[in-house]
Amino acid sequence: MDMEMLIKLSISAVLGLTIGLERELKRKPLGLKTSLVISIVSCLLTIVSIQSAYSFPSSDYAKIQMDPLRLAAQIVSGIGFLGAGVILRRDDDRISGLTTAAMVWGAAGIGITTGAGFYVEAIAGVILLMISVELVPSIIKLFGMQKLRSKDLSLRIILKNREDIGDVINRLQEKGIKIESVRIKDQSDLSFLLDLKVRVNPKKTTSDIYSRVSNIEEVYRTEVRG
Repeated sequence: MDMEMLIKLSISAVLGLTIGLERELKRKPLGLKTSLVISIVSCLLTIVSIQSAYSFPSSDYAKIQMDPLRLAAQIVSGIGFLGAGVILRRDDDRISGLTTAAMVWGAAGIGITTGAGFYVEAIAGVILLMISVELVPSIIKLFGMQKLRSKDLSLRIILKNREDIGDVINRLQEKGIKIESVRIKDQSDLSFLLDLKVRVNPKKTTSDIYSRVSNIEEVYRTEVRG
């Protein structure tokens, strides 16, 4: 193994470590080890793909022509099963893990880019990734549209009387809680479940929303998720 290959693998490891560290600090499924493996192996397979394309000699009887990035191209599609493994559908029908799945794909892309010898592009890609997942959401919360700056929550409210459903919905809207969807269900104990998807100001904490909802007189029990 020559020095150039070692440099490629080392740069790929450092950049993969950067991506993994960001996910690790946020306690996401994609951690340091996973990100390192993806980035290093993607880089290694890209090196092998490029080197092997020029390693097989041609002859008068057989002219061998290979795509230098044929093997690397399969990484992009093959890495999808890892990304699918971190996408979760929660019991409140919310989907989570999409950013982590994208970062899995990104770590593979960084490895391929480094293995192909585009060091500056790989470093710039990681820097832009970090800006995208760390700084951009904060900027949007400060200066973005109201809908982009709001926070989605799930409310489960138990009521004793059917007649209180409309009043409770109106009271929630008066408290600045925008209701996106409503599901009403009869309970076996003759109570009523009000399952709501709501949108609130991001400055309001979950405990603040819980306090506002539970203080409504007609509310028997409540649960807030988000």
